[in-house]
Amino acid sequence: MLAMDYFSWEVRLKLITAGFVFYLGLFVASHWVSCHFFATYRSLSAKEKVFWSLASTRAVFGIQSIMAGLWALIDPALNADRILGQQDWSWFNMLIVCGFFLFENLALHVSNVVFWTCDLILAIHHFFAFIGCFGALVYSTIGHYMPIVTMMLELSTPFTCISWMLLKAGWSHSFFWKANQWIMIHMFHCRMVLTYHLWWVCAWNWDHLVNSFPLPYLIFIFFGLILLTLIMNPYWTYKKTQQLLNPVDWNFQATVKNDLSGKDGSLKEKSR
Repeated sequence: MLAMDYFSWEVRLKLITAGFVFYLGLFVASHWVSCHFFATYRSLSAKEKVFWSLASTRAVFGIQSIMAGLWALIDPALNADRILGQQDWSWFNMLIVCGFFLFENLALHVSNVVFWTCDLILAIHHFFAFIGCFGALVYSTIGHYMPIVTMMLELSTPFTCISWMLLKAGWSHSFFWKANQWIMIHMFHCRMVLTYHLWWVCAWNWDHLVNSFPLPYLIFIFFGLILLTLIMNPYWTYKKTQQLLNPVDWNFQATVKNDLSGKDGSLKEKSR
């Protein structure tokens, strides 16, 4: 099923579109199911409903990324040449992932315009993710080991989704929420380890890397790795650890303050 002509842009565009449509469909399905089955979702503001549906869509993508990343770590062909190695399954995943990040960037920026918000770090993360993935398609001789292992950084995403949904449902003091939070924090530490592994791959294969990767793409990769290593991973790990000690919805602090000012504020404060 995966044996296609991945060097054909017709095939590539079809799979990118398929990835976009699939994750857009998950977003719509999440909204429909949540409207019919979750009272918590129906009580949220429009902005929070969008965030809820995006979180569940990202969780599914996180599962795909975990599976692909684990397979890349043990795939003989990709490990034999971590700089130029490619497989049919890796091509398929790269194209579907490109479709996801196309959807994710569109959803993020439309949401920012509609609700007049801006999460700069998240926007930078999505920009680098899409350009990094699409760049690997443009420079089609580049190996897929590093891009797919980088995808595995999404291993924290399903737990982040669960954490936020339970927080909105008022379960932040439950054992399940705290256990999920501990696992999520551990996943962010694993993100750091994966980032260090990518640096090690670059250092160990330096000559092969410099001679094989186009200079613009190589500079882009190193700039992205620096941001991940020094800013994004430490910042998100700190925020999630802080959230364990102080269960607050950091994404909607203004909303929380407005809710607390209501006449049932004491109940809402307790639930958060």
